[in-house]
This record gives sequence, structure tokens and C-alpha cells, in this order.
Amino acid sequence: MSFARRLLQTARRRAAAALFSSCVLGAAPAAADNLTDPKPASEWIVTIRGNGGFAPNYPGSKDLSPYMLPGLSMRHPDSPVAFGAPDESPGFALWDNGFVKAGVTGRVAGPRQQHDYAELNGIHDIDWTVEAGGFAEFWTFEKLRARAELRHGLWGHHGDVLDLYLDWVERIGPWTLSIGPRLSFADQPYLNKFFGVDAYEAMMNGKVFAFTPSGAGGKSTGLTASATYVWNESWATSAYVKYSRLIGDAATGPIASNLGSRNQFTVGLSLAYTFRTTMLPF
Repeated sequence: MSFARRLLQTARRRAAAALFSSCVLGAAPAAADNLTDPKPASEWIVTIRGNGGFAPNYPGSKDLSPYMLPGLSMRHPDSPVAFGAPDESPGFALWDNGFVKAGVTGRVAGPRQQHDYAELNGIHDIDWTVEAGGFAEFWTFEKLRARAELRHGLWGHHGDVLDLYLDWVERIGPWTLSIGPRLSFADQPYLNKFFGVDAYEAMMNGKVFAFTPSGAGGKSTGLTASATYVWNESWATSAYVKYSRLIGDAATGPIASNLGSRNQFTVGLSLAYTFRTTMLPF
């Protein structure tokens, strides 16, 4: 597959995730930190983002695909901007007292289809995946945030995923820096969908062995670091890098061990423009 074709396919897949994030997250990036003066409810703070980077083709893949996608978020001027890690799922807080926050969250991911990747010949396809659930987070003290997400697959798979985040956050002048560990768990239906291979698929592929995950357990562990620089009230740039190491059945199965890699990397950049408006941008 040519580089241009892969770029186009990846952009299409991730555009839906960007749209989902824009609709439910409802929070602008750090570029809007200084735009917090109370204003009439009819006024909005709108942030438009351009995002790009490289991420694994699918869970367990050894190859990265480039992606480019837009982003849009908005909020009222009297709604403060909270810290959000670049790899967390978009969500909407139903309860927030400044230290503890809880609400709903969701995630969308593109399909895994064997005709796109030669190494997956004979192995079952995975449709677009849609997950929904809840999150809770709290600040143990001013600079350390803990977050947990529990999501259930509504489309593409019907398993459960538990993601745990811990971030140390430093605000130094125009900079917001964060770094922290990650830990992810999944149940047997999820692991079997993404990392399982039945006997017929193994025979058709010829490079893998039949494998059925034994049950729920750890899926990955890793680390995420990000940096955002606010140039002024209108412009900000961000960069992040994430490393994940597959563990448990996700690591021992043939998708990662024979065809891909247990090491998963993602790098991303974004440019954000923030402005005020009294009219909705659509």
C-alpha cells in the first residue's frame, strides 16, 4: 500500500474520533487559560485545532501510520479550563467540585481490516469500535492528578476496558508540562477480539498460531509526556509522546509476538487557535 493511500485511510478513520471528541469533550486546550473573565452566557470561547502525528496501525502493530485531523471545542467564558492528558478519552463531567470530578466518557477507533495490512491475511476484521462508560478523577494535591476510566464496547467489540492514569502537572509561565504512568486492563471478550486467533485463521495466515486469551487481566503499561506552550490568548502549540508495553495475553498472543510488536509508540503535535464569538461556529 502506498504512503499516500495509507495516509488517506488513516485520516478518514481518525476524523470520526476527532468529531466525537469535539462533541463531548466541550473543553478548549491550554490556549484559553487566560480567557476566563465572566461574560454573558451568549458568548462562547471557541478553539480550532490542527492535529497530526504517528500512531500504531492497530493494537499490537509494529508499524506506525501518519494521521492528520481537525479538532473543535467550545465553552462559556466563565467555565475554567482544566488539565487534560492528550491520551485520555473525551468526556463530560456531571459532578465537579474542583478536586474530584466524575462523569461520562467514550472513545472511537477506526477498523482493523486484513485487506489494509498484508500481515493480517486470513485473520478476522474488526469494525469501527465505539466505547462508552464513566470516569472519575481527583487531585491528590495541587500537581498530581489520578484518573480512572471504565468503558464498555458498544460497537466493534463488547468487552470492558479499565484505564488508569497518573499525571504530574507543572505550570511554568506559558508552559504546561505533564508526565505520568499508565496501566490498562481488559476482559476476555475484548482481548479475544483484538488479540485472539482461531485455528482456521491460523491455518489461513500461516504465520501465527491459534490463541484464545485465558481471561481478564492486564493489557498494557506505559508512560505519557506532554508539553503545551501558550503564545498568547489566541495561539498555543502542543506536543506529546506515549509509550505502551503490551502485557499478559495481549503480549503473548500471535498478533503482537508474531506479526507486530509488544512496544507501542504514539507521537503527536497540534496547533490551536482560540477566539471569542457571540455566535455558534456552525
